Amino acid sequence: MHRRAFVGALGALGLAQAATTDNRTHFYVVEHMKLKNGTELPRLHEFFSQTLLPALNRIHTGPKIYLEAMIASHTPQLTVVYGFSSLEEMWGLHTKVMQDEAIAKSMQALEASEPAFEALDSSLLEAADFSPEIKLEPAAAPHMFELRVYHAPTWRQLGFLLDRFRGPEIKIFHRVGIHPVLYGTTVIGANSPNLVYLIPFADLAAREKAWNAFNADPEWQKVRKESIDRGGQLVTANDIAVFKATPYSPIR
Repeated sequence: MHRRAFVGALGALGLAQAATTDNRTHFYVVEHMKLKNGTELPRLHEFFSQTLLPALNRIHTGPKIYLEAMIASHTPQLTVVYGFSSLEEMWGLHTKVMQDEAIAKSMQALEASEPAFEALDSSLLEAADFSPEIKLEPAAAPHMFELRVYHAPTWRQLGFLLDRFRGPEIKIFHRVGIHPVLYGTTVIGANSPNLVYLIPFADLAAREKAWNAFNADPEWQKVRKESIDRGGQLVTANDIAVFKATPYSPIR
């Protein structure tokens, strides 16, 4: 495994040019590290908390989220999310990480006896224009996070789906207690076109209560029917996974 694996698509993309006029988060790199039972999970926790995250905190102020799978298609699994204002910033971080001797030494120790993980799935998301800016706020205890990926059959229908979220759906979300911290569309990654969003909940009971309220909401039922009448079935499949924030995750 190369060091670039820990900044996802940073090395693989080779994209260095993206002009933006503000410092908002415009892109997210999402990595799913699929592990086997044994030492991989504790070794990665140690590497992230003791080496990589302290190094990133010194050189990158964008969002960083570290999650451990609770309910997913593959467990054990670690998922990390990094936010960037531009592709240029993303590439610059990749370069600095690749040149960091302390990270290289720690990586060699991490992989001295066996691989750090079994497989890595990486994707690059472009933040939706309605995606909130993630705020670093103190939390008494780590949240759980639900990651949802909605697969649209065509790019045209993804546009309709984004319109629905941008308009009434987010307002209904907030009314019933669903407050995603990011929304994005996959630029490079599997199963495009899609909409990806990440939701914090206090616990599984809070998650169930919020989704039950949403599904029973009369306005949501009306909005959903209107969107299907306009653009057809906008979501043909969805992937749902539930994670807990790691104790060292800056966003938790």
